[in-house]
Amino acid sequence: MRIENSFIPIRGVGETTERRLWEAGITHWEEFDGSVVGSTTADRIRSFVDVATDHLRRDDARFFDESFPSGERWRLYENFSDDALFFDIETTGLDAARNDVTTVSCYRGGDTTTLVRGDDLTAGALREQFADAPLIVSFNGARFDVPFLEGSFDLSIDAPHLDLMYPCRRLDLTGGLKRIERDVGIDRDRPDISGEDAVRLWREYERGDDAALDTLVSYNREDTENLERLADHVTTRLHEAVCPAAATF
Repeated sequence: MRIENSFIPIRGVGETTERRLWEAGITHWEEFDGSVVGSTTADRIRSFVDVATDHLRRDDARFFDESFPSGERWRLYENFSDDALFFDIETTGLDAARNDVTTVSCYRGGDTTTLVRGDDLTAGALREQFADAPLIVSFNGARFDVPFLEGSFDLSIDAPHLDLMYPCRRLDLTGGLKRIERDVGIDRDRPDISGEDAVRLWREYERGDDAALDTLVSYNREDTENLERLADHVTTRLHEAVCPAAATF
């Protein structure tokens, strides 16, 4: 599912009307001819497509983030996946006012960068990572990772954000990231490490155990890199769930 297959951002077009368009063979903006909907809705579609085509040409993910209903923002992924920033953080606890961020891993374009507290984890380094990302992807990042980073480093992270926890819930995939990975067949190279283990590893590193940091970083990086595989899986399944069987995209 790509942005240009979607009509649901348009006022007056809901799931039923969009599906009717698709079933009539109108699965792309360029194919719209006004024959399936009333004249008012047709005018709105044409007006939106004229404006949206220009924003799409400029890779303006923010326009579409603001245009799509929140539950349908997963549709931005296919257009921006090649340059999306996948990220995950580790902390010493759940309260940003009392606890610290220990590592932040960012995966983009096949490369992973891990920033470590006391070394290169700074506000400036984080701003550089997030600055030009057209789309950021996390798991539970909207409620946890982003507020924690913003509170800890005086940042404003306002890029379009695909938090995979919510599309996973639409597919009845629940129980946390590790369980969901197992449920969809995403394998890990190392044994599962819990959040408590991550805190323990950091404390061991603070006491001089460099191997503990290596393990923590490896764990954080794997969490982050696996987000791409999960996003691919989830958006493919959602595409299959919403699209008529006979429609060709």
